[in-house]
Amino acid sequence: MTASLDLTSDPVELTAALVDIPSVSGSEKNIADAVEEALRAQAPHLEVVRNGDAVLARTHLGRDTRVVLAGHLDTVPINDNLPSRRTGSGDDELLHGCGTTDMKSGDAVMLHLAATLTEPRHDLTFVFYDCEEIEAERNGLGRIERELPEWLDGDLAVVCEPSNAAIEAGCQGTIRVEVRTTGTRAHTARAWMGENAIHAAQPILQRLVDHAPRNPVIDGLQYREGLQAVKITGGIAGNVVPDSCVVTVNHRFAPDKSAEQAEAELRELFSGYEVVVTDLSAGALPGLTSPAAAQLVEASKSEPVAKLGWTDVARFAARGLPAVNFGPGNPTLAHTQQEHVRAAEIHHCANTLHRFLS
Repeated sequence: MTASLDLTSDPVELTAALVDIPSVSGSEKNIADAVEEALRAQAPHLEVVRNGDAVLARTHLGRDTRVVLAGHLDTVPINDNLPSRRTGSGDDELLHGCGTTDMKSGDAVMLHLAATLTEPRHDLTFVFYDCEEIEAERNGLGRIERELPEWLDGDLAVVCEPSNAAIEAGCQGTIRVEVRTTGTRAHTARAWMGENAIHAAQPILQRLVDHAPRNPVIDGLQYREGLQAVKITGGIAGNVVPDSCVVTVNHRFAPDKSAEQAEAELRELFSGYEVVVTDLSAGALPGLTSPAAAQLVEASKSEPVAKLGWTDVARFAARGLPAVNFGPGNPTLAHTQQEHVRAAEIHHCANTLHRFLS
């Protein structure tokens, strides 16, 4: 039986209803069914389509500009944090549970706007997608881009990921590489007959220690780059000199640097070693100079900040749309058992987007 959602209810109530529909990545059918049914029944002014376990809706009002609002329906695995529960009251009320921050509160804001904002000043597209929390090749937004690309077109994209109810503009890029060393196996009792590949990784680690990260200012926003060893593997037994070692390095780079530049810099930094790229995603420039983005900043009545991390805003930026993150919730609580969101932040985001769009 499909859960019933009242899209016109208080966005906090709607958040609780969404949270109480489990939707771990790959198991979003029930929540997608509920969202689709509610939009078709309660938002007749919208065109609604289903794509796998993603639900898309949009207006056709002939406005000069279009704003795309996007949010994923899936969560990380439940960690003894369902059903939802509440503590406090008024502005101090907290809603606890898996997905409250990441990102069903953002979804609730979007759904509430979809149902109640029937005459926006921009045409609107709402994208509720699946499989964001797992490997990138399964991300529903990527599937939509391949199968229904026109649904992602517009003049501004707002991804309602948790951002402490502040506008986080653009995002960092990310690259992960494996830096490899080789040696010669030998019995540790006769170690002089071998060559230790783990010991040979010491210069790699020293280059990381000596590296000075960039902290560029882009469109008035401070970005901070990072370069860290995140994993070291090597060795086959407790009595064998290891003949191979792999140092995995993650670089978070500012969006004024292309993915190709980031890769070239790492290959130069680790020259003399075999370097294998295992993951690479470009960042997104802030884009706050676009008219629609400037209007959103004005409506928020706060100063935007740089997004220190990678989000799906990069997918929109690659399509030529300025894109920002704007949603309730503290991102440091995402994926934790203690995940919760302030009711006041949900209301703030809903009210801000309503001012911007109406």
